[in-house]
Amino acid sequence: MRQIWEHGDQRMDRTGVGTRSIFGTMLRFDLGQDRVPLLTTKRVYWKAAAKEMLWFLTGSTNIRPLLQQGVTIWSDWPLKKYRQASGEDIGQEEFEARIVADEAFAKNWGDLGPVYGKQWVDWPTYEYGPDGRYQRGPGINQVAQVVESLKNSPGSRRHIIEGWNVAELDRMALPPCHKTYQFHVAGEGEAARLNCMLYQRSCDVALGLPFNLFGAALLTRMMAAQTNLLPGELVWSGGDTHLYLNHTELVEAQLKREPAGAPKLVLKRVPPTIFDYSFDDFEVVDYEPQGVLRAPVAV
Repeated sequence: MRQIWEHGDQRMDRTGVGTRSIFGTMLRFDLGQDRVPLLTTKRVYWKAAAKEMLWFLTGSTNIRPLLQQGVTIWSDWPLKKYRQASGEDIGQEEFEARIVADEAFAKNWGDLGPVYGKQWVDWPTYEYGPDGRYQRGPGINQVAQVVESLKNSPGSRRHIIEGWNVAELDRMALPPCHKTYQFHVAGEGEAARLNCMLYQRSCDVALGLPFNLFGAALLTRMMAAQTNLLPGELVWSGGDTHLYLNHTELVEAQLKREPAGAPKLVLKRVPPTIFDYSFDDFEVVDYEPQGVLRAPVAV
């Protein structure tokens, strides 16, 4: 954060807010002994991040299931779309309440397009039909395929979950930022460890990165549990890694704080498949963050 704020290249961006940005960054975290990269210099709402990750694994693209659990992190994009289409100056809380209460309204205005989870568990395919036309084929469950490949071919270099479906980017409310997850098995036998590298093309360091790190660590832990591997290392790699210019108060406040503590992530059980986890299966212990720091989301 300090490197970006003091030495980043100041530039205009898609949102019109403006950023300070650096390109090509890397962070590494040891996930052994239940360690988890959870920031302590501000409170990170890890419960929302965990619920978001479980939502991704369902393949859902509608914000209604998240809002029903009190998770509002995806509301800004459909809200903006609704305001522009309807001309109604509706508040966020009222919009979210309508999504929860009205299934038809949610279907029309709560969908984000084929974002993250859709690509992860139902990547679209097309087959050449007998009439000479292409028709929709069975979706590809990348997550399930990687679990099986980790079990059956741990030395493979193809343990990849990809979200960047070029053909469908224009239908997404937001193209995937944390776009590519690659897994790697180190060692053999009972000491074998599962590593994960996440490439993130665009990273909002103040608001997005804390969620992304916890989410990636959680996914890695679930994958390791499902494949009888020990948690290894999370390697995070960022492309355009930036801070928004309207996040000045958050950035300057956070840079005055010193990290403290060593939070841990506990998985309470190993369900039959990676798609059978529930929020109650996760527990974070020894997490004593400093106060909440808020900033607006650039949409």
